Amino acid sequence: MTQFLTTEQGRRIAYHQTPGRGPGVVFLGGYRSDMTGTKAVHLQAWAEAEGRAFLRFDYSGHGRSSGAFEAGGIGDWSQDAMAVIATLTQGPQILVGSSMGGWIALLVARAMPQRVAGLVGIAAAPDFTEDLMRATFTDAQKVALKNQGFVAEPSEYSDQPNIITQAFLDDGAKHLVLRAPLDLPFPVRLLQGTADVDVPPAVALRLMEHARCDDLRLTLVKGADHRFSTPACLGLIVQAISDILTAD
Repeated sequence: MTQFLTTEQGRRIAYHQTPGRGPGVVFLGGYRSDMTGTKAVHLQAWAEAEGRAFLRFDYSGHGRSSGAFEAGGIGDWSQDAMAVIATLTQGPQILVGSSMGGWIALLVARAMPQRVAGLVGIAAAPDFTEDLMRATFTDAQKVALKNQGFVAEPSEYSDQPNIITQAFLDDGAKHLVLRAPLDLPFPVRLLQGTADVDVPPAVALRLMEHARCDDLRLTLVKGADHRFSTPACLGLIVQAISDILTAD
């Protein structure tokens, strides 16, 4: 059953929580995604079968949560994640972040490391507003951004264009994690498809090189795309969580 949490900022966050033993698992979805996606639902079913606590939720402006998507940004959505973790969970959690959710997970880990037992990044996209958006704009897109304050790009995942605003890029620039030391004092497992055209494998390699972590492993899956939702890929996500649970 979907429940709602109102944050200190007044945002109404939709979530679904499964009780169980700890450390619990928290799923953090991607850009313009919601908590009904294949990976989130699969992990909930796994957690229920294992008797493990599990939490999935919608950032503000996503899914059933309040707010307009265009009004949000990395800062707001990381606040949402920290609010649900601080309020709805107890003790350290394993964060499973997909795409943008991987960036959000890293921001959570930086702000409240005592609440993180481990981190699984699925095509994690830290700093994507800077490195995968702004840095790749054509001259025409740069002009459009300057003159009208936004760029419209076709989306592979929606009939509607993806609107990237100057405000969204500026907000992302305030929350970068690959430009300063990044301490991850817990097990980290990164999963990355080699056929991912949205977040290329070079991003995972850069994160692995940049992070200060004594137990970090990267698994490259030949032919896997950005969705990373085939039965084999879903099995690898569960395997990564299990690996963290058994890590010394």
